[in-house]
Amino acid sequence: MTVLLKILEVILSLSILIIAHEAGHFTFARIFGIRVDKFFLFFDLNGVKLLSTKEGWFSRLFPRLKNLETEYGIGWLPLGGYCKIAGMIDESMDKSFLSHEPQPWEFRSKKAWQRLLVMAGGVLYNFIFAILMYICILGIWGETYISNSETRIWASELAQDLGFRSGDRILKLDDYVPEDFGMLPAEIVRRNVRKVTLLRDGDTLSIYLDHNLTPQILDNPDLFGVAVPFVVDTIPPSSPNYGSGILRGDRIVAIEGHEIRFVQDSRSILGDRRDEILPATVVRGADTLSLPIKVDSTGHALIYAQIPGIKTRSYNALEAIPAGIKLTFSTIGGYLRDLKMVATPSTGAYKSVGSFIAIGQAFPDTWNWQVFMRLLALLSIMLGVMNLLPIPGLDGGHILFTLYEMITGRKPGDRFLEMAQIIGMFILVALMVFACGNDIGRLLK
Repeated sequence: MTVLLKILEVILSLSILIIAHEAGHFTFARIFGIRVDKFFLFFDLNGVKLLSTKEGWFSRLFPRLKNLETEYGIGWLPLGGYCKIAGMIDESMDKSFLSHEPQPWEFRSKKAWQRLLVMAGGVLYNFIFAILMYICILGIWGETYISNSETRIWASELAQDLGFRSGDRILKLDDYVPEDFGMLPAEIVRRNVRKVTLLRDGDTLSIYLDHNLTPQILDNPDLFGVAVPFVVDTIPPSSPNYGSGILRGDRIVAIEGHEIRFVQDSRSILGDRRDEILPATVVRGADTLSLPIKVDSTGHALIYAQIPGIKTRSYNALEAIPAGIKLTFSTIGGYLRDLKMVATPSTGAYKSVGSFIAIGQAFPDTWNWQVFMRLLALLSIMLGVMNLLPIPGLDGGHILFTLYEMITGRKPGDRFLEMAQIIGMFILVALMVFACGNDIGRLLK
C-alpha cells in the first residue's frame, strides 16, 4: 500500500503542476488571439488517448465539447503534458503549418514581446502556484522550525573531522547568520562557506572548511544533529520507568556515575546494560536527587526529552500573503544555488539528481496534507526554474531565441528552430536517463 500511495502522490502532484504550467501558456496565447489546438495532460504518443473532447467515449458522452476550438485530453504516457499552440514548432514536431503563409491566429505571426509572454507564461504560473501554496500552508499551519540561536549541535563523525564538537552553537556561516537549524548543512554547501563562527564552552571560535570535503557533506545530510539536553518531557505508559518518580522537567545529569550532557550521551550506556536498573543523578529545581532508571530488553529507557529551540510562527490571512511570497523567492534562490552546485562537478552534487523515483521517496508513507502541499510548492518551483534553463525544447530555449530576435531584430529561421528543438529533445532525454540512472544506483546501494 505504501508504494501504491507514493505512486498516486507522484502522479497527482505532477498532474496538478503540468496543468498549472500549461495553463500559463494557454492563457497568454488566448489573450493574444493565438489558436491552441490541443491541451493535454500526459503525451498521446502515436495518437493513443485515454480521454479526448474530440473523439472516443468522452466525446460521445459530451458531444457539445466537440465544438470547442481546443481539443482537451489525457494521453497514455505519463511523462509530462503539452499545450499545442498553432504556428509553433514544439515537442510534437508538427511542421505542417510551414507549408502555408503565416495566419493572424498563429504564434509565428505575433509580435516578439507577445510570443515572449506566451512562452514565459508556464514558468510564471508555476511561481504563482507556489506562492498560493505557501500562503495556504502558512495561513493554516504556520511555520515550525528549530531555532539555530537556541540549539547546540551533536557532531557526526564527519563533523568532528571538520573540527566541530558536540555542544557547539553555530553563530555565523561566513557573514550569514542562520536561523533554521535544519538548514545548516545545506547552507554550508549552497553558500560555499569558508569560515564557520561558533560558540564552544563560552568561547567564540572559527573553523575554516576544506572545500575538498564538499562531496562528503552532500552525502551526509545528518552532518549535525540536535544536541538534546536530557530534560524529561514525557514518560509513556509503555515505558519501564512509568511511575518511577521521574517527573516532567527533571534533568538527568548522570547515569551510573557517567556525566550526561545530552540524551545522545546516554545511548551507549543504556545499550550496554539491557534489563538492568541503573542509578541516575537527577536535578529537580534546586534539588539533586538519586533515582533509578530501568533499561528494557532493547537497551532503551523510553524517557522522552524536550526538544530545544522549536519555534512556531502563526500567520493570519493578511500576514500569510507577504510571508508566502517571501518564502517562495527564498526557495527559488536556494534552488538556484543547488543548480549551481550540480553544474560544478567538483562538488559531486550531480550524483543527487533524481527522477520520478526520487520524487516518490520524498513523499511520506501516509497521507499528510501539509507535507503534500509543501512538496507541491517545491516541485512547482523546481519545474519553473528548470524550464527557464536556456535549453532548446524547454521554455528557456524559446525565450532565449525570442530575446535574441528582440535585441537583433532578426528572427531565427524555421529550419534552425526545428533543429534546435530536435537537439533539445535529445538533451532532455539524456538528462532523464542520467537522473533515472542515479535513482537506480541509489536503490541498488
